[in-house]
Amino acid sequence: MIVEERGSGPGTDVLIRKVDGHLAVLRTGLHGPELELAEELARCLRELVVATAHSSAADRGLVRAAVHYFVLRRESRGKLLPVRSLAAAQRMVNKVARQLDRPDLLVESHPSRR
Repeated sequence: MIVEERGSGPGTDVLIRKVDGHLAVLRTGLHGPELELAEELARCLRELVVATAHSSAADRGLVRAAVHYFVLRRESRGKLLPVRSLAAAQRMVNKVARQLDRPDLLVESHPSRR
């Protein structure tokens, strides 16, 4: 039996499962450019999680914060809690990718998403 190792950090699999689970939920309600953005954000986050599995606690904390920002997208309840947009998650993920010197993982804005 072959076992694929995603990452060997203590929280790596948990974070990847959170990203994948949230993406599965988004796939049921999003279409077109929004779904493409969600898929790209998830891909970037997975790569950042794996890339920082053996990094400093500060770097892992940045990635964990970006994952939580993406996953814990609040639902609107009237005027009390605004829905956090995927564009806001994109800005957060890109900020973390830049801080970790990973410009190859930046999620670009496509004209069809504006």
